[in-house]
Amino acid sequence: MAGAEPAADDEGLYSRQLYVLGRSAMERLAGAAVLVVGLRGLGAEVAKALVLAGARAVTLHDTAAAGPADRASQFFLTDSNMGQNRAVASQRHLAELNSHVLVTAHTEELSENFLTSFQVVVLTDSPLEEQLRIGDFCHARGICFIVADVKGLAGQLFCDFGDHFVVHDPTDADPVRASVQHISQGNPGIVTCAAGEDGRGHLFSDGDVVTFSGVEGMIELNGQQPCPVRVLDAFRLEIGDTSSFSPYCCGGLVLQVHLPQEHSYEPLRTALVKPKIQVSNPEDLPRSRSLHIAFQALHAFRKEQGCLPQPRAQGDAERVLELARSLDEQQGPLDEDVVRAFASVSAGDLSPMAAFMGGLAAQEVLKAASGKFLPLDQWLYFDALEFLDLEGAAQLTEEDCAPRGSRYDGQITVFGADFQEKLGHQKYFVVGAGAIGCELLKSFAMMGLAAGTGGNITVADMDTIARSNLHRQFLFHSADISKPKSEVAAAAVRCMNPDIKVTAHQNQVGPAMELIYGADFFKHLDGVASALDNMETRAYLQSCCLRFLKPLVDSGMEGTRGNVLAMVPHLTNALGPASDPVDKTFPLCTLRHFPQTIEHTLQWARDEFEGLFRLPAENVNRFLVDPTFLEHLEAPKALEVLEQVQRSLQERPRDWQDCVHWARQHWQSCYHNAISQLLLTFPPEHETSPGVAFWSGDRRCPHLLTFDPDDDTHVAYVMAAAHLFAQTHKVLARNDRAATQEILRNLVLPPFTPQEGLKIHIMEERQEVQEAVDQGRLAELTKELARWRGELLEAEETQIPIMEPIHFEKDDNFHVDFVTAASNLRAENYGIACADWLTSKRIVGRIVPAIATTTMAVAGLACLEIYKLVWGCQDRSCYRNSNLCLSDSLLLRVQPLPPSTYRYGQKEWSCWDRLEVQGIGADGQEMTVRELLDWLRRVHGLAVTMLLHGYTVLYNREQNEETRAQQQAKKLSESLEGAGEPRPRELELQYVCEGEEDQDEDSCPRLLCYLP
Repeated sequence: MAGAEPAADDEGLYSRQLYVLGRSAMERLAGAAVLVVGLRGLGAEVAKALVLAGARAVTLHDTAAAGPADRASQFFLTDSNMGQNRAVASQRHLAELNSHVLVTAHTEELSENFLTSFQVVVLTDSPLEEQLRIGDFCHARGICFIVADVKGLAGQLFCDFGDHFVVHDPTDADPVRASVQHISQGNPGIVTCAAGEDGRGHLFSDGDVVTFSGVEGMIELNGQQPCPVRVLDAFRLEIGDTSSFSPYCCGGLVLQVHLPQEHSYEPLRTALVKPKIQVSNPEDLPRSRSLHIAFQALHAFRKEQGCLPQPRAQGDAERVLELARSLDEQQGPLDEDVVRAFASVSAGDLSPMAAFMGGLAAQEVLKAASGKFLPLDQWLYFDALEFLDLEGAAQLTEEDCAPRGSRYDGQITVFGADFQEKLGHQKYFVVGAGAIGCELLKSFAMMGLAAGTGGNITVADMDTIARSNLHRQFLFHSADISKPKSEVAAAAVRCMNPDIKVTAHQNQVGPAMELIYGADFFKHLDGVASALDNMETRAYLQSCCLRFLKPLVDSGMEGTRGNVLAMVPHLTNALGPASDPVDKTFPLCTLRHFPQTIEHTLQWARDEFEGLFRLPAENVNRFLVDPTFLEHLEAPKALEVLEQVQRSLQERPRDWQDCVHWARQHWQSCYHNAISQLLLTFPPEHETSPGVAFWSGDRRCPHLLTFDPDDDTHVAYVMAAAHLFAQTHKVLARNDRAATQEILRNLVLPPFTPQEGLKIHIMEERQEVQEAVDQGRLAELTKELARWRGELLEAEETQIPIMEPIHFEKDDNFHVDFVTAASNLRAENYGIACADWLTSKRIVGRIVPAIATTTMAVAGLACLEIYKLVWGCQDRSCYRNSNLCLSDSLLLRVQPLPPSTYRYGQKEWSCWDRLEVQGIGADGQEMTVRELLDWLRRVHGLAVTMLLHGYTVLYNREQNEETRAQQQAKKLSESLEGAGEPRPRELELQYVCEGEEDQDEDSCPRLLCYLP
């Protein structure tokens, strides 16, 4: 690993994390050296996150040898590592995760001289004496110091970043911005902001610090030092003295600036006695204070006894409580039940707890190394002691929880041996093998889920591994790129635990796959874990679990925020409905002529990509194969397609130079000629009415661009456009920038010629009357292209298809190069602040920011809920829905809501209720429609007026008597066979009842018929 290169500039690997941390923070992180002490499960989780994140160097320290019990949560250890030093055994696995990071192992004592080489020191599973010694040293030397510990069902986190720690960017929120409509000359000056797209005003607050850019007229504001604002109302801000500045003309952007902050922290020795404990809810503070004392008492017990309390040993728990009481006198009231519960399972070692606390601890390391986000101030406690309230948990004995010499001893300590066996029999469906999916599967392997007789995990993911996945999906390595995620993930966890049974499917779960993931599949499952970033698929999966009465744990994340939701049949409310955030759509006139924001110019550039490199190629190929497809189009559309085909065939390049010529001509058309035409129609001084300027408010007056072969953005546009044009015409592209610039310098284009009579629409208008189509032009063009088609097809060198349609791919650099350059040039036309390449990629690619720390924490919380499902918990108060924000060190856990209810047919129903009937009639054969209707009336009092299966009508009371009789006499499956549907074993029917005709079809209980 010597000579590992810095990671900060590797955008292909770190694009999703760069959206979370930012480039400056990533550069600081890439210069940091971190020491992780203790390589059991928690230490391995922290080290893994830091290596994936791209620290410069991560040093692993441990003096102990690996034993079987370590494998309860230490996923890097295998049978062959038993007896080896834990740090040494883990080093190779961690080094393989990221070639940019120098990973070393240290097995000697931690000397002060050794500690000075690190910017951050993290202690896990350390004795209190070691914590105090190293904490004192680090505080005195300005080394950021973190303590992380997990004992059974409780975790502890402490941060001391010294007396003068600088937070360069304290928040994960995007800076507030607004377009300027007017700025007054005065003391103070008044800034009037333009309304946003939703018609609302600005989002600034009193005291926010802002800068200005792109202001015309009052140019003194541009580039000025950040200044504070005072909010006057929803649209106006008060700034400093502008009385001596030039009069405001137009344009401008006001942008919030996040200024650095300096923070001071107490050393551990002081913070133990006078703790500052961070909680999301003030009601949680007494519990956290009790855990603060309990952890100290546990250190005292371990020092006194030489070991942790024995599992479920009442005497040991009482001794910990006695020690806690002695501390309680100094540190405040004590919840003795919490201390007893904590002590009784403190010898436990659970992978989900290590994952959750590891994610939190690693995020604090990233804050220390990068200066991004506010650090924890200073203590945080977490517990899942609600497990001890599960039915039967309190009756577990020392014998039930005694070690068996098994890799699962750390789990048996908490839940007992019988539960461990039950875990092994589970059949689970994991949907998604991305970031959260990898973490879930890893914890499942550590937990032994599906590692016993009859157990199985089915993991489904249609995607393949991309390089941008590697910084957070730790089961994948560079050699796995382009391989199916589900298969690689399944193979990786089998290596962690050879007993686990995992079946990999490369499928997208959805309605189209119900032949695979239907009733027969779901009825064998014990539960479902969702690890999806697609809200539509998440909603579909929720509907399946509701339909088939299966428990679901749903997980999601974005940046440093995550959530976990539990859905338990008949116990909690259903999670849906959910849908993807609605994509913003912008008025065409805004995109074409009046952009106001970089989002507008990026959408315009994205549309350009489609209109230049995909649609023309598709239409040309289709025309050459089947010219009759135009007959199915309306005349205006047919003419438009034919003109596009003609243009594409006329523009066919012979070589790279032709592609450069085309790209340069298109640059001229977009950024010079089109703007010239617009300004001819609406000159800068144009008025909509006397005294009312046309170019005002949300209309920015554009200006022409003049091509410069030495301008980076101009050349970047031509290079990207020419490359894509060459690809779509199957011409060999060149990447010689200097040669391309030489071509551009020698290229002379004709001057701009105005188009007479061209109408420019300035408002969104519905075309009530279709424009007349020149039928002669349509016929002439059809004839000409038919001749051209014949010549092309007869030519020996013609290869069909002759063009290659290019679909935009956010991870293809040429695609993003084009969109970024095209957008920024248009932004320059209109005086809009440009966006860098990475920001443009995020916006146009709709990329979700992601970081490994959040996925770890989310997966840990999800697995805690799965423990409860496997236990068979039917007490809603024991389940937790969680929302976390690692940037603020906040976690909110609440009980799920009870099932929603509704009234139908004079009865109250739960969202989980359904009507189930064995579809066997009096004759022992399949039930008829009449028999089903009679059953519904007799058993449930429902008078059905219409019965359907999808769009197939089985019964309709509005039909005449003869038709109704025929419908009722049929077997339930007869109508389906007549409609061409296969005969199912399980039939779900929809129905409408008398008096309920106005209700939605989803407002009645599901009706399931099981056919013989």
